Amino acid sequence: MRSTRLAKRPLQVYLYQRQIDVLRSLAKRQKVSMAELIRRSVDRYLAELPLEEDPLWDIVGMFDSGIGDLAEKHDEYIVRWINEDRG
Repeated sequence: MRSTRLAKRPLQVYLYQRQIDVLRSLAKRQKVSMAELIRRSVDRYLAELPLEEDPLWDIVGMFDSGIGDLAEKHDEYIVRWINEDRG
């Protein structure tokens, strides 16, 4: 079965002719598809995003455990939870 994590999905993008010409030339020179060059470019762009622009930061503060010191003592709480689950 194919992994959904690595599965590629189609996306229609409109580029300027100059961008297409350069991509086509680079793809031919590097012996890869234009789509592969675009995927690599997107990966590079996302990797260079400033940390504060990472959408994963949107989840910070979404939940309230009700435990005031959870951030500081999370290891202790995890160990306690594991021990309670085993016992």
